[in-house]
Amino acid sequence: MVVLTGAGLSAGSGIPDFRSPGGRWERYQPVPLPEFLASEAARERYWRYKGETWQVIRAARPNAAHDALTALARSGRVHLLVTQNVDGLHERSGFPLERLVNIHGTDFEVECMACHRRAPRALAQDAWENGTAVPHCVCGGAWKPATISFGQQLVPADLERALQDAGSCDLFVALGTSLVVGPVNQMFPIARAAGARTAIATASETPYDGVADVRLIASLEEVLPAVRDLIL
Repeated sequence: MVVLTGAGLSAGSGIPDFRSPGGRWERYQPVPLPEFLASEAARERYWRYKGETWQVIRAARPNAAHDALTALARSGRVHLLVTQNVDGLHERSGFPLERLVNIHGTDFEVECMACHRRAPRALAQDAWENGTAVPHCVCGGAWKPATISFGQQLVPADLERALQDAGSCDLFVALGTSLVVGPVNQMFPIARAAGARTAIATASETPYDGVADVRLIASLEEVLPAVRDLIL
């Protein structure tokens, strides 16, 4: 089984889906990477957004859906989990790291845009909370949370692993994702074309609802523990 998770999985932990009506994207325009690199004003705007959302992410805790996926992975039932989320909830639930791909990066680290050194998020976050509009690395480069921004390429090895494993799985499951964000949404048609059974469980419509073998809309915090109990 290969699993793809999206923002709907973390909604039960109090992290809003930023694309939904009333989400933060209605109040904040995303800052593409080229803008971040070119403009101090853009970097300040980016950090205002990231600084505020970090408080929500840091306080969140894994919910029953995260815990159920972790139990399935530890029992050998999940070969790979690819997540579009950057909130670190899969890691905090104890999910085996060797079977986890954070396809859009993580908010729990920062990366220097000059020397590409990585460090714990707290190093830069503390500076921002103490009045530094744009935290900087010791080399002078601007820190940026280690998430994939618009205009920034995915890690090629991560994408290759996700697509390859989708093409060789027996069952592909999409959880809490609208399956509209590419290129990782191609995992679904790749798995289906290779003969895998497919399941989608999410509240929103997806482009693949009509061809999925199983389509569920019920709460993931109810569905996944029930699936775990049936299997284990």
